[in-house]
Amino acid sequence: MSTRRPAVSQKLLTGLIGAPIKHSASPAMHERAAEALGLRGHYQLIEVAGADATGLSMMLEGVRRLGFAGVNVTYPYKEAVVPLLDELAPGAAAMGAVNTVVVRDGRLIGHNTDTTGFARAVAPLLAPAGNAVAVIGAGGVGKAIAFALASQKVADIRIVDSEPARAEKLAALLTENGAKVASSVEDALEGATGLINGTPVGMLPNRDTPVPTALLRADLWVADAVYSPLITPLLAAAQAKGARIMTGRELAIYQAADAFELFTGLAPSTEVMGEAFDAVMAARSATYQAA
Repeated sequence: MSTRRPAVSQKLLTGLIGAPIKHSASPAMHERAAEALGLRGHYQLIEVAGADATGLSMMLEGVRRLGFAGVNVTYPYKEAVVPLLDELAPGAAAMGAVNTVVVRDGRLIGHNTDTTGFARAVAPLLAPAGNAVAVIGAGGVGKAIAFALASQKVADIRIVDSEPARAEKLAALLTENGAKVASSVEDALEGATGLINGTPVGMLPNRDTPVPTALLRADLWVADAVYSPLITPLLAAAQAKGARIMTGRELAIYQAADAFELFTGLAPSTEVMGEAFDAVMAARSATYQAA
């Protein structure tokens, strides 16, 4: 990455495409990181539900023409944007999912910082002796998680998805890394050391869990990509069983930091971004308690 430092007055326009995204902590994290580096940052939420390829293409053309340094992409468009971009970074091309689009010389270049961010977040949970990890979901987030586990040398990745064909497609991309499709959540958790939810199940206002509570146990670590709420129904159930848990906080912060660096060429403070994230979550918790 470049280490160039922009002038204090330089504006930075970035944003997020997806739906629903009102809950996103990304504006606070990116704008606070920009401020700490002397930039005047604005992070625009672009919430459009049900966009088809034409609609997405129009949004991306706006990003290209309106002075954006880039945008993040979230559910449900991480895979849909792929064919609409001018270029893909190798990691994003391998998995067929993008969460960060950088504008460079008028070209839209797709990256996936969910993968790099999750790799950083999950590393402390992985055992040197070996890991067998169940991944729930094979969509955009599930793909990034599976590739992150592969990058961390996890040799036994069990993938479960409500659409078996999608799970098969992801497993085929990582056969050399020991990835395989599990016939059920119960099958995936047999002898597993870890469990990761890569689906939106449990994201407010949804209060479901992707894993029956009876399948959770104390010798399992459990992570959730969802961070609204921070303690999802899955994580609450896992805690009650005595399992170690990891909330979506670390993934949110690390993927945002990696995206910010791609947008600007500057490495942001993850501490500053973490403080911004925590402030958003504290304000949200106070709102829920007052309701």
